[in-house]
Amino acid sequence: MTAPVAPFGRALCAMITPFTASGALDQDAARKHAVSLVADGCDGLVLSGTTGESPTTTDAEKTALLRAVRAAVGDDVPIVAGVGSSDTRQTVALAQQAEQAGADGLLVVTPYYSRPPQAAVEAHFRRVADATGLPLMLYDIPGRTGTRVEPETLLRLAEHPRIVAVKDCAYDLLGSTKVIGATSLAYYSGCEELNLPLYAVGAAGYVSTVANVAPRQLRAVLDAFDAGDTAEAARLNRLTVPLAELMMASGLPGTVTAKALLDAGPVREPLEPPRRGAPPGGGGGGDVHPPPTA
Repeated sequence: MTAPVAPFGRALCAMITPFTASGALDQDAARKHAVSLVADGCDGLVLSGTTGESPTTTDAEKTALLRAVRAAVGDDVPIVAGVGSSDTRQTVALAQQAEQAGADGLLVVTPYYSRPPQAAVEAHFRRVADATGLPLMLYDIPGRTGTRVEPETLLRLAEHPRIVAVKDCAYDLLGSTKVIGATSLAYYSGCEELNLPLYAVGAAGYVSTVANVAPRQLRAVLDAFDAGDTAEAARLNRLTVPLAELMMASGLPGTVTAKALLDAGPVREPLEPPRRGAPPGGGGGGDVHPPPTA
């Protein structure tokens, strides 16, 4: 089978941001983790996304992290920098900062909380795309942002030469399939339980939090599918389900569970570390189950 075009590789890890015990950015740990992820099968890395605790890291920390990881993995590993915010001007500034620091691409989430209409969402993405020479991956995750990037909006945005990919957490397989078929946008699953279903209808790969912990296992699913062994791909995919469910649907954000499993330092408030014996719920990451309709 011919794999779809994947501008940043197929298997991408939404990398955690390690902190020291005192809560400072741990560049040494970040370098080591990045090198380990690449050695274990990750084609590329996404830094300063939600998993990387971007809402609570400073602009200077984002730049320091990017430079540290770039130096560690070299120039051949694609690095996509998360630059999204609810402020278009701030997002543009972060995009330009990431370009100067050596990013290969930009992850830009829909402006959150303010719930702009689709025309404003489109204008936001175009402003960012026009601000640098880097390709953009749009991040559609209405369960967190409150606003969907509608398929019709994506069809228009696909005409922009630097808007090349989508990280898809919209839980709309029909809508995603339509956009994949009508555009050259590279779709990346942002929800582990949809990695294989989306790949089967033409997605480019995935951007995964669980890949922090099990990069080889997630990649093996795509490798089997590309080899034409769909039954083996399905079997391997089923093996990843328990871990994905524990990490992403346990009532804790995936950032918390990934850092706990990797002993990668504390999380920053308002997130809290897991507590032994605490019942699940109350702090869900919103990464597995689709959001209720309004």
